[in-house]
Amino acid sequence: MASPTQSPARTGPRTATRSPAAPPAALRHLGPNWYAAVMGTAIVANAGAALPHPPLLRGAYVAVWALSAALLVILLAARTAHWLHHADQARRHLLDPAVAPFYGCLSMALLAVGGGTLAVGTDVLGERAAVAVDAVLWCAGTAVGLAAAAAVPYLMVTRHRIEPGTASPVWLLPLVAPMVSAALGPGLVPHLPAGQWQEAMLLACYALFGMSLLATLLMLPLVVTRLIHHGPLPLALTPTLFLVLGPLGQSTTAVGNLADAAPGAVGAGYARAMSGFALLYGVPVMGFALLWLALAAALVVRAFRAGMTFSMTWWAFTFPVGTCVTGAAGLARHTGLTAFTWLAVGLFGVLVTAWLVAGVRTARGLAGGRLLVPVPAAVPAAPVTEPRPARP
Repeated sequence: MASPTQSPARTGPRTATRSPAAPPAALRHLGPNWYAAVMGTAIVANAGAALPHPPLLRGAYVAVWALSAALLVILLAARTAHWLHHADQARRHLLDPAVAPFYGCLSMALLAVGGGTLAVGTDVLGERAAVAVDAVLWCAGTAVGLAAAAAVPYLMVTRHRIEPGTASPVWLLPLVAPMVSAALGPGLVPHLPAGQWQEAMLLACYALFGMSLLATLLMLPLVVTRLIHHGPLPLALTPTLFLVLGPLGQSTTAVGNLADAAPGAVGAGYARAMSGFALLYGVPVMGFALLWLALAAALVVRAFRAGMTFSMTWWAFTFPVGTCVTGAAGLARHTGLTAFTWLAVGLFGVLVTAWLVAGVRTARGLAGGRLLVPVPAAVPAAPVTEPRPARP
């Protein structure tokens, strides 16, 4: 990905041209996909807080939230340095259809850490400070998410060169970001002045929900069509199949949280309708999420058998599964069914396992210097298909 550059001729001593303030060269290849590690860490705390848990686990969730906040600060600083010192590479990222969609991860990282601040960070910061931090991160994350949801499709239409059959679940990332805002915004509703402010916030979250849902409904068929007509994704991209769970689980979470925040913010009739909609929408969508989870897991097992090795795409096993945990927990809240609680607990076990594996492998990759190097050209962007029998 990096293009060779010619060193300028030296006209004086070597020390005269040396820049002691230059950032490490590894930052040149630090892409926006790294925010997925922040999302995947924060969702562990957020999903755990949504489940029934003893006080001991509450402390563990606080520690995980603090880790996600620290990772966010570090990555924001590193990515700022990347834009300042490697602007040419940053522009290449925006013009690369395989990388540009990951700018949605910045929005979701801000939102996930903000949501965790309100969910468990109150134990450390206090309620007033936690609400303020969440409000700032929600506003920033929503603004970035709206920009990404509009800018990335625009670039796909006008600047990116996209070959037939290259649709990827990664394309969903900028479109899911407004749904995360819709799911976490209701937490701020009770802290706003009663009346117009609360109602406006609630309905704005419904608008974000609709925006993301309809955009996903336009994009998801492209992904399914690509799989059916061109076969499995390349091995390194196979974990991204789990990204489809993101809009499914997050939208189920959103309608449940919106229904929880509706009483007092809107009229009683509307509040009852929103509560009914949470079930009528959430249960079927959660059913489809479980179907897709089975399909994606089967394809991942196939990829493992074919030799799939670790890459940063493994973080796709974390945040999308976490949204299904919060979605199932919301359904348990609204129905009182223990079955949904056990579903949420089971998915949470999958989430924690995936987070531990991805976290350990990422730490090892950083220590070995393998993860901050250019992506090998051998990783194909075009679909890799296997011989398929001819249809009669």
